[in-house]
Amino acid sequence: MEFVNPYLFWIFIVPFIFFAFLISTNKERLSRIFDEKVLMRLSATDESMPLILRNILVFAAIFFMIVALARPVKSLDDKVVNIQGLTLLSALDISGSMRSKDVFPNRLEFAKKKMNVFFDAMPSDEIGVVAFAYSPFVLAPFSSDKETLKMMVEGVDDSYINMGSTDFSALGELGAKLLEKKDPKIMVLFTDGGDEKAIAGFADVLKANKIDLYVVLVGTDKGAPVIDADGKPLMKKDGSMAISQRNDALGILAKENGGAYVVATTGKEDIEDLVAVIRGKYKNQQQGEVRVKQRVEYFYYPLGLGLLFLLIGLSSMPRRRKV
Repeated sequence: MEFVNPYLFWIFIVPFIFFAFLISTNKERLSRIFDEKVLMRLSATDESMPLILRNILVFAAIFFMIVALARPVKSLDDKVVNIQGLTLLSALDISGSMRSKDVFPNRLEFAKKKMNVFFDAMPSDEIGVVAFAYSPFVLAPFSSDKETLKMMVEGVDDSYINMGSTDFSALGELGAKLLEKKDPKIMVLFTDGGDEKAIAGFADVLKANKIDLYVVLVGTDKGAPVIDADGKPLMKKDGSMAISQRNDALGILAKENGGAYVVATTGKEDIEDLVAVIRGKYKNQQQGEVRVKQRVEYFYYPLGLGLLFLLIGLSSMPRRRKV
């Protein structure tokens, strides 16, 4: 048996001994101060428990309470608990085409809502968040605190959008670094897609690092004008309006490499279907294990004895002699 808080025992035992000494020697000091007849009138009758026995009970009660405060326990073998769940890296597209308004209110805000649905669908899993366009960066480290992840994603607004070309290879390299020690390695993109030329190097990075890709595609086949920071449509050099359409090439790439993709809709079924595919593929995977210390608590035994002795000692308090 051992004590969880042994320092509390030593902190309280010293003043307890001093207190017990003062109480046990108090009678002699009283006799020096008060007249013997006065003491006889103030003293208890003989009907109660003897003073010595009552003091012993009170002292024993306090002692056992101090022992209980120190929390005696018996240590058992550690219990190994397997934590079920996956570790995933999610990525939010913040390229210029995400300002397009072919979905309400625009592709960026729509993608953020789909990410929140995705977080809710994976409550016990660890998810990291990155944003990507020309240069990817980490928005939130891996965490199972979905409310915090939602707050970080919600903070991404129009000011984050980068009008430069999307560098998928840089995204793949960052993902490989963040997922280096994860097994399996899973990346989920929320994007309006990318053409075959842009994702060619991305495919090589994914294969080299054994990263499984899943994609949530936002936008429509018809597309919508690309909007600049001032809210005006961008114009091409020939004077025509720049139109951005959803490109499914990235989804096809994911499917060809053992992953999957969905086209985002206004409901939750799209994300639920994607999560079902992910869980089905990795149903035997787990995040790891945690060793939990097991103890048998014994503090209630000395606490019970202390309360019992205190109750007996106080219930036997003497009555004053009538004057």
